[in-house]
Amino acid sequence: MIDLGRINKLEILRDTSVGLFLGDEEGNDVLLPNKYVPESYEIGDKIEVFCYLDYDERPVATTLEPYIMLGEFRLLQVAEINAYGAFMEWGLEKHLLVPFREQRIKMKEGQWYVVRCYLDERTGRLVASNKLDKFLNNDNVQLKEWEEVDLVVTRQTDLGWEVIVNEKHKGLVYFNEVFKSINIGDVIPGCVKTIRKDGKIDISLQPLGSRVLEPAANKIYEVLKENDGFLALHDKSDPETIRDIMQMSKKTFKKGLGTLYKARKITFKEDGIAMVAEE
Repeated sequence: MIDLGRINKLEILRDTSVGLFLGDEEGNDVLLPNKYVPESYEIGDKIEVFCYLDYDERPVATTLEPYIMLGEFRLLQVAEINAYGAFMEWGLEKHLLVPFREQRIKMKEGQWYVVRCYLDERTGRLVASNKLDKFLNNDNVQLKEWEEVDLVVTRQTDLGWEVIVNEKHKGLVYFNEVFKSINIGDVIPGCVKTIRKDGKIDISLQPLGSRVLEPAANKIYEVLKENDGFLALHDKSDPETIRDIMQMSKKTFKKGLGTLYKARKITFKEDGIAMVAEE
């Protein structure tokens, strides 16, 4: 089966004047137009392509990789507005339509919005929606605390940054647990901190508990190496100074220092910390 909206690995079946015809194991085929045909190939080779509908609503393949695929949430820019809706730039010749009915607020040309790509069952076309909540469900969250997850940052609230978790659920990263710059549309890793009884998910952008020791120690050590073995910070430094320089809390920083000190990797000076020369 050739999946629209996804990367397909297909076999090169035949060469024609308009391009290569590619096929799957079920006998379906699709055209890869000449402009996307690789410089060298042989009939029978396998090639990875993205498949979607062209301007004439016919399945077509491309070697271009779009900014968004079926089932994903991504930040896209509006290229134009017409009578059908907003058309988003997604890295392909034919823009991705967000019908007016799928716009949470009226979209404007040139503006950026987080949207979800889905297959319209009525038309068979790939389209997008800015009404994100209808694609998310926190009723039966099959995640565990400490589990690593993929995140898409969607908006800023009074409490923190709202994120989409594994393309399925809604989560929140609290402001006081953000130690680096993030923006709407960022696709970043994180881990589950807490799953509340009401299904709400608290997310951390860094490993939790004892797992934070090794990454923090490694980061401090790398910064030391980048600064000729000395860092004008120590366990008595101001929390905001530590946050600005190291992008971590003072508590995490102190734990990292403890790990390095026990491993005899650093020594404490009056004005900071220094690497211990390796024997």
